[in-house]
Amino acid sequence: MPRRALFERIGAARLRAVIEDFYARIFDDVMIGFLFAGKDRARLIEKEYELTARLLGGDVAYTGKPMREAHARSPILGGHFERRLEILRQTLAAHDVDPEVREAWIEHTLALRAQITPDKGSECKDSEAAGRVAQEVAADPDKLVGLGTRKRPGGGG
Repeated sequence: MPRRALFERIGAARLRAVIEDFYARIFDDVMIGFLFAGKDRARLIEKEYELTARLLGGDVAYTGKPMREAHARSPILGGHFERRLEILRQTLAAHDVDPEVREAWIEHTLALRAQITPDKGSECKDSEAAGRVAQEVAADPDKLVGLGTRKRPGGGG
């Protein structure tokens, strides 16, 4: 699908509403909100709008700094990046954003990771196991979840 069609699917007003809600969630988040303390929310929303509209094919110029430069002074770790990504996913779902728009937005965000944080320590090495654990916890929050053990060379546990 041509990029322009993605922008047309969400539209300028709806895109802005999604981004405003996204930033409200980020600023209030207990895990990453501190990274935004003292930041100009309106300016961040505008730059995010420009970047995302451009990504989706809108005729909008991005006037912000390159990603690496914009985030150089912030101590962003992999977990912070992952938390922001999860909040983005939740916001897109809450606004029932078109699946193709959602996919393009998430893929673009993931492609920018190396420019935002050099930390690679938070990726789940076994996403299938992580999903299984999440399902177990959701099904019975009071149940103890066994994470398994790795066998050591020489037969030790």
